[in-house]
Amino acid sequence: MMRSLLQEPLLHFLILGGLLFGLYNVVQGGALKQGSEIVVSRGQVQSLQAQFQRVRQRPPTSEELKGLVDNWIREEIYYREGLEMGLDREDLIVRRRVSQKFEFIGDFATPVPPTAAALQAWLVAHSDKYQVEPRFALSQVFFDTARRGQKLDTDVAAARRALDAGKTPVGDPTLLPPALNQTGATQVARIFGEEFVDALKALPPGTWQGPVRSSFGVHLVKLSTVQPGRLATLDEVRAAVERDLLLARATEANTARYTKLRARYNVRIDSIGLATP
Repeated sequence: MMRSLLQEPLLHFLILGGLLFGLYNVVQGGALKQGSEIVVSRGQVQSLQAQFQRVRQRPPTSEELKGLVDNWIREEIYYREGLEMGLDREDLIVRRRVSQKFEFIGDFATPVPPTAAALQAWLVAHSDKYQVEPRFALSQVFFDTARRGQKLDTDVAAARRALDAGKTPVGDPTLLPPALNQTGATQVARIFGEEFVDALKALPPGTWQGPVRSSFGVHLVKLSTVQPGRLATLDEVRAAVERDLLLARATEANTARYTKLRARYNVRIDSIGLATP
């Protein structure tokens, strides 16, 4: 009977199944034991201390540090258990946070400092971003259009003749400055308005000109000097050029990295889900 029992295929199947089950438990037990280990490294403790000091402006006490470590261990345990339960799946906030963190790791790579030649080439290729604006030195006499009424043109013409003769006519009271010294176009526009700056660009320096209109009224203007706008030199805008160039390189590197990663995945999109109602 024993011999016939040992020759029974069902018994062989049960013995083999038991051996496989035992082997599986051994392997899984080792894996669980390994996965259940939590190591709080010296670097992690120092990071907790630094975070505490940034917020509290003082180092933690021994008791506070122990509490920080205990909280970190609690979070780590909950995090691992949550992953085990799949709580990270279908969670938009977690998904986005992990994605941003992964992208940040790529951005945090130490950039290679660009050479002077590379900076100069970027400056020339993007010259519209690095312009030195025109600057004006001027004097002005203001006339209030509402106050002068129909006499405006006559009064302005008389004042222009007086100025040409070397006299000093009296304009209308205003808080506007009577003169500006080497002032950039942006600041002039902030004071008098864009229309005034556009008119200045067409005026010859050295003589009284006008009438020139502004946001406030009418002016007679004498430009002493004009410094035309120009492309900045590399020395003037090196910091901005280097920042922009490194940002462009980082963006290009991130795009290339994503393209390489994207090629590793077979992506299928449900066209029905993309259809708009």
